[in-house]
Amino acid sequence: MASHRRPKQPSRARVTVLTTAAAAAVVLSSQAANAAPSEKPTKDEVKAKVDALYEQAEQATEKLDGAQEKQEKLQKEISTIQDNVARGQEELNKLRDGLGTMASAQYRTGGIDPSIQLFLSSDPDDYLDKASTMDQLSAQQVEALTKIQGKQRELAQERAEASTKLKDLSATRTELKKKKDEVKAKLAAANKLLNTLTAKEKAALDAQQAQAASRSTSRVNLGTTGSASGRAASAFAAAQSVIGSPYVYGASGPSSFDCSGLTSWAYAQAGVSIPRTSEAQANAGTRIYSQSDLKVGDLVIFYGDYHHVGLYAGNGQVLHAPHTGAVVRYEAIGNMTFEFGVRI
Repeated sequence: MASHRRPKQPSRARVTVLTTAAAAAVVLSSQAANAAPSEKPTKDEVKAKVDALYEQAEQATEKLDGAQEKQEKLQKEISTIQDNVARGQEELNKLRDGLGTMASAQYRTGGIDPSIQLFLSSDPDDYLDKASTMDQLSAQQVEALTKIQGKQRELAQERAEASTKLKDLSATRTELKKKKDEVKAKLAAANKLLNTLTAKEKAALDAQQAQAASRSTSRVNLGTTGSASGRAASAFAAAQSVIGSPYVYGASGPSSFDCSGLTSWAYAQAGVSIPRTSEAQANAGTRIYSQSDLKVGDLVIFYGDYHHVGLYAGNGQVLHAPHTGAVVRYEAIGNMTFEFGVRI
């Protein structure tokens, strides 16, 4: 006889959970269906974001320039120390050879030369102290051993200094790679944003930049450019000669520049050496805090961390290398956050 069991009814708690889940699914589905599609950023929004990325890239670029400069300096210092160590080792070898010659001469004449023990000892300092107290060395031998001692200490110090600088160089190279990667990432992000624009929008942005540069150039040419003299005038003239050159991060001329690369190159053409980075250039001369006191050729430092620099062009204008995608050009000082000028 077949068994007829009554089906087990779901518990009230289970029914409640299922009902709640189903209701939530319906709400979410409804919200998704009614949600507006993500809007494409406007040309002006893209420009604002790209400008911000370019500024961040320039901040990283100045750090990159600093690390590059430090690396080059360390490499030169290490090379000099290594050359000194090599020459010092040659001198030490000659001193030892000379002492050995004295010892051999005395041995041939039948004398007892304690200096021979020097070559059997790993501690000439200890031997010299003992030999001197026993009055066993001639004045000539004492002088030779003293020179050897001095040269050994000198070489030990130079080797220790070279070792420290090599560690510093390794850390600097790591920092250099990090900054390069940071710059590349910012520029890649900016390029990705620009690629969201249509050809027409890109053309409009290019025209907008060209128009702004043209207005700045006209204002400089139509008015007086202010007083400039000596090497500042020569540096400014050099910068004028490369107007239109592209901005390239890490570049310092003669055909492409970043901001501090332009200013350091321009002053170099005038026979003046200034630091490579904008941060260091901020301390390269007398600070001018009033824009009305600026003279043509003065450095102009922008932003609180001093990550941008240009050359004063007169009439409230600066001649500078702005950012990736732009060229060396005139621009109104008011377009950026002015900190102070620097008179070299």
